[in-house]
Parts: sequence; C-alpha cells; structure tokens
Amino acid sequence: MANFSFDIVSDYDKAELNNVFDQTQRELQNRYDFKGTPASVEWLNDDKTGLKIIGNSDWQIDAILDIVRKKLASRGQSQKILDTSKELVVSNLKTSQEVPFKKGLDQEKAKKITALIREQYPKVKTQIQGQEVRVTSGSKDDLQAVIQLLKEQDFDFPLEFTNYR
Repeated sequence: MANFSFDIVSDYDKAELNNVFDQTQRELQNRYDFKGTPASVEWLNDDKTGLKIIGNSDWQIDAILDIVRKKLASRGQSQKILDTSKELVVSNLKTSQEVPFKKGLDQEKAKKITALIREQYPKVKTQIQGQEVRVTSGSKDDLQAVIQLLKEQDFDFPLEFTNYR
C-alpha cells in the first residue's frame, strides 16, 4: 500500500510581498488624503521580514494597514502574516509602527495542529519536524479531508500545504 504525505508550514511568498509593498507605495502616493503627510511604508530591514508603517496619527497608520491588507487579499496572501501586536511609536509629530511578518510553526502551534488532526482523523499520522508538520496516510482522500479541516479552522497564523507526495 502506497503512503501519501504533505507538509504543513507557516510561511509567506516574498515575491508577492514585494508586489504588495510596491502597490501600497503607489496607492499612498496617489491618494489625496495622504498628500502632504509623512504617510509611507518601508521595509523593516534588509531581509524584508516586515514593514515599518509611518503616518501622522494612529488613524493614518490604521488606514495604511487597511491598504496593505487589501493588497495582500488581492494577491492571494493571508493577512495573518502581519504581526500588529507592536506598540505605536510617536516622535517628532510622526507615528510609526513596526509590523513583522509571522513565519514558522513553533512547538505549541505544531502540537495544536497535530492534536486536532489526531482527534478528527485517527488513521492519519502526524509528525512534527522542526518548523513543519508532516501528515502521512495511505489514503489521498484522508489527506484532502485533513487539508479541508485545517482550512476551516481559524488559526491566528497562516498555513500553507507543501511537498505533496
């Protein structure tokens, strides 16, 4: 009997995020309500692991974040990669917020996923491998059901399914 498997990872597409960044910058330059304000978006660092959003008040930061979320949705990316838990920083009449991208499954998240799969589908085997979870079964139908189950769950982190075998 053949064994089929796939991996569950929490990652994002850097090329798509480049596109989101460029589209957001373009929209900020063209919108009349941002003219003459310090509203801008910058990369958090050289590795492009997050965004630094700059505006003149917290409502402007929220508006820019809303633009980023819309651009993510239009590019088919999960909004859950945005970690908006950092505090707003106010200085020199500017407000800024660092928004790092969430990446990787820690042990706690991986255990939550494996427990859910074992509870719903006891015949499916799960294995935590570092920052990913490998799901194995003799039936492709079971694996598709697991993917559907995980897509229906409302986790606070993005999930992607890779390495189908």
